[in-house]
Amino acid sequence: MTDVTITADELRTRLAGTDPPVLLDVRWQLGDDRGDEHYRDAHIPGAIYVDLNSDLASPAGPQDGRHPLPGIAALQDTARRWGIDADSTVVAYDDNGNQAAARAWWLLRWAGLTDVVLLDGGLRSWRHAGFDLASGDETASSQGGVILAAGHAPTVDVDEVATTDGILLDARAGERYRGENEPVDPRAGHIPGALSAPTSDNLNGEGRFRSPEELRTRFAALGVEPGTPTTVYCGSGVTAAHQIAALAIAGIDATLYPGSWSQWSADPRRPAATGDEPG
Repeated sequence: MTDVTITADELRTRLAGTDPPVLLDVRWQLGDDRGDEHYRDAHIPGAIYVDLNSDLASPAGPQDGRHPLPGIAALQDTARRWGIDADSTVVAYDDNGNQAAARAWWLLRWAGLTDVVLLDGGLRSWRHAGFDLASGDETASSQGGVILAAGHAPTVDVDEVATTDGILLDARAGERYRGENEPVDPRAGHIPGALSAPTSDNLNGEGRFRSPEELRTRFAALGVEPGTPTTVYCGSGVTAAHQIAALAIAGIDATLYPGSWSQWSADPRRPAATGDEPG
């Protein structure tokens, strides 16, 4: 696997070069639907706004979850609108430790692109470096010509996740895993057998990914080592991609369950566990 992240200094140098990367601003957080407004207020110059709900997902529904994977033809059209070619470098970021931007990182790799990275620390790291910001809307200077194909990263469906080998990680906040709070999905709790591994623990105090060594220690404590079959889910397949990025930094491959808890909990026939134990 290629590198997962790029620093603000490295990005600034690349943007000033003769072959700048395609820069995607994936401003989204659960409970905040004003990502486009935040983008227009301030973003990294040259960045194109990405609407997670419409660009990185197909329409929601109880059978498929809140953020089903988009159809490959629609994703290809969107990627071309962003100006992506087959040999493009793509950099994604957000303003929340890349917990939304990781969806673009994973999705484009799933669709066959290999040179896709996250701005480590997101917009916060760019601001802290004192680099310029832009406002308003931006679009690609030209239409891209990338050809995408699904299936370059592993996934499981709602039936397979229940019987998957290895370790199943729940990337949501601990209170949602335990069933103490469920702000958006039909039922509280977690998939029986899953271990709690909140994505917030992938980050340091500056909103950057922890070092590879720290992440290896974190995942080893959960029984996850390089070569351990590992599947990740969250609420709707968004922050689970952040967990997969952290695992990749630690040198561990992982599989995504895209439907995640929003799909699982919508089916009353499927069991739910609560509390600290996997169940």
